[in-house]
Amino acid sequence: MTTIANVSGTAFVVAEFRAEENDAAAPLYQDPIVGLFLNSETRRAADSVAASFPPVKDLVKIRTKYFDDVLERQLGQHVTQVVILGAGLDTRAVRKSLAGVTYFEIDDPETLEIKQACYAREGLTVAVRFIPGNYVTDGLIDLLKQNQFDFAAPTYFIWEGNTMYLSPDDNVRILADLRNHVQRFCVSFDYMSELVITKTTGDPGITRMVESFARMGAPWLTGFGDIRAFARQLCLNVIDNVQTAELHQSYWSGRPLASPIFNHYSVCTLEFTRPTIGE
Repeated sequence: MTTIANVSGTAFVVAEFRAEENDAAAPLYQDPIVGLFLNSETRRAADSVAASFPPVKDLVKIRTKYFDDVLERQLGQHVTQVVILGAGLDTRAVRKSLAGVTYFEIDDPETLEIKQACYAREGLTVAVRFIPGNYVTDGLIDLLKQNQFDFAAPTYFIWEGNTMYLSPDDNVRILADLRNHVQRFCVSFDYMSELVITKTTGDPGITRMVESFARMGAPWLTGFGDIRAFARQLCLNVIDNVQTAELHQSYWSGRPLASPIFNHYSVCTLEFTRPTIGE
């Protein structure tokens, strides 16, 4: 099993947090696949991260529910391609499979090999194209071109747990590349506020969480202030933008917020449709 020592390695920690919800009395979602990737080593790694900042587990569960819900709406609107950037141990290609829909998962070769081996061992046939590579340094558009991606087809991009690890310039470049090459798409991503990145929220627990990821070799580099202004600069429309504090209240009515982090961590969905000639 991979050692938790880099951004890819955090996938096992995230998968452990996501798997916990399966045992909840009223789970936000069901993920019967994620357990294929987990063992005692991944459990110890997840426990170590959670010990420094327990609310991190709920952050993962809330965003999982949000992305699942948006994906289901997108599939209902006849999206035919779903691209998962930095896919890690995402299981949606299995959990949310639909006839006529192809999934594309981009991540490092080692992570994808683990997934493929687990799926093969369980006899799972999945409509997914695994794309080994780094979508930042190898070029997202080039990776898609090499793997039979249809740039004219309606596409949904899931960009989960990535933006904080990338530089501001890289975040802009990824979205600009999508706008410049994909005719019609929506993209959902999660993001931290700038105060989290600069460790100026005033909450020591949040600072400990940021530092714990840095110690794993996965420092957080980027936060966003005004996501709507950011989207306008890229000629993208904001479908929704919501703090996880609001989702926490919606999903777990009556459960108190355990940390101010929920007011600094948000999820959003942006869309783009290239105008036709004459519009």
